[in-house]
Amino acid sequence: MAAALGDPVRHALESVLDDVRDRTDGAVADYIPELAKVDPDRLGAALASTHGIVHEAGDVEAEFTIQSVSKPFVFALAVDALGLAEVTKHVDLEPSGEPFNAISLDEASGRPRNPMINAGAIVMTSLMAGDTADAKFDAVRAGIERFAGRDLRVDEDVYSSEASTGDRNRALAYLTRSAGTLGSAVDVATLAYFRQCSISVNARDLAIMAATFATGGVNPVTRERVISEDAARWTTAVMTSCGMYDESGDWMVRVGLPAKSGVGGGIAAVQPGQFGIGTFSPRLDARGNSVRGVATLELLSQRHGLHMLQHHGAPLSPIASLTRDDADGGETVAVLRGEILFSEAEEVLTRLAPLVGDHGCLVLDFTAVTRVAAGSRKIFSALPETMGSLADGRPRVEVRDPDGVLAAPVG
Repeated sequence: MAAALGDPVRHALESVLDDVRDRTDGAVADYIPELAKVDPDRLGAALASTHGIVHEAGDVEAEFTIQSVSKPFVFALAVDALGLAEVTKHVDLEPSGEPFNAISLDEASGRPRNPMINAGAIVMTSLMAGDTADAKFDAVRAGIERFAGRDLRVDEDVYSSEASTGDRNRALAYLTRSAGTLGSAVDVATLAYFRQCSISVNARDLAIMAATFATGGVNPVTRERVISEDAARWTTAVMTSCGMYDESGDWMVRVGLPAKSGVGGGIAAVQPGQFGIGTFSPRLDARGNSVRGVATLELLSQRHGLHMLQHHGAPLSPIASLTRDDADGGETVAVLRGEILFSEAEEVLTRLAPLVGDHGCLVLDFTAVTRVAAGSRKIFSALPETMGSLADGRPRVEVRDPDGVLAAPVG
């Protein structure tokens, strides 16, 4: 769903784009001939919230090839299908500190350092279902389309250009094949990978795709579960440490959002639990990252406090009220509210522990609670039994949960 015309978030995006628009440093990727033909002045950004609202500014409908931005999504699909244990037999999860096309294999295991560099991404594509390049690509495209929430086409001119100039990627595939980590024949893996990189997307697509990670694997626009919560979390973690190649450490300090760039000019960034952002600007820096895309996300993060490690001050207490009712057998009622994750559960249990004893029943009222983390659910549900009973047979702790939030799955 698109935001309204008077959308203040769109205005915030537009303001940032206006401030970075004059940046003309960098150059379009020319080692793939078709990418050298892209209009270098295109600039767009979109933000998709976990509520399914998309805010857009600039050239958000301009299409470009996804290139390496596809890597985390294919990794997520592979992990979801095969499990993390199987996938990590073929690829490591460590930052390489090297360029995206480096020969970066672990000396002992032969595994590529991570799935965000070309060697690791080719291995991930080789693990997709199917025995042929076409079958593996079909599995890739079907998954990426579910992330984007729409049908996507392949830019056949870019694909032909990549296939005719992709000898370094073929060499990486041969190295992983000789090490025993590639999951298919070299031609099968590389042809599927070249076509994967040639999928056409726009900034809006990238925002929705990134927001699917932010929601724990559910596309916030279509409401379809695309991958499991585990796969979304593991992929976001890898993006945090490896997504911006040998600039990943600097990126996390300055921007603080898990992200993935591509030489087509796109960047997809995630704020877990909140939103996804997609940017597009074709001029690249020496590391292969979009110059104005990086500047856009850095400025957005600084202006609006988007860094994932930003301290936001003391949170609202999960204890809304605490009342004593001597007329009702000495009950003390604690009305809880909002989301109760680990820190909120710790506060409730610590602050209210002195009220548990033989002097009356402590009632925990979950009526105004919207969500409880899985580990905390188990603790709260077990309290009536673990805390024992009063002399009159009543539990020392009673849990009132009329809406069943303690039994509801999280995610």
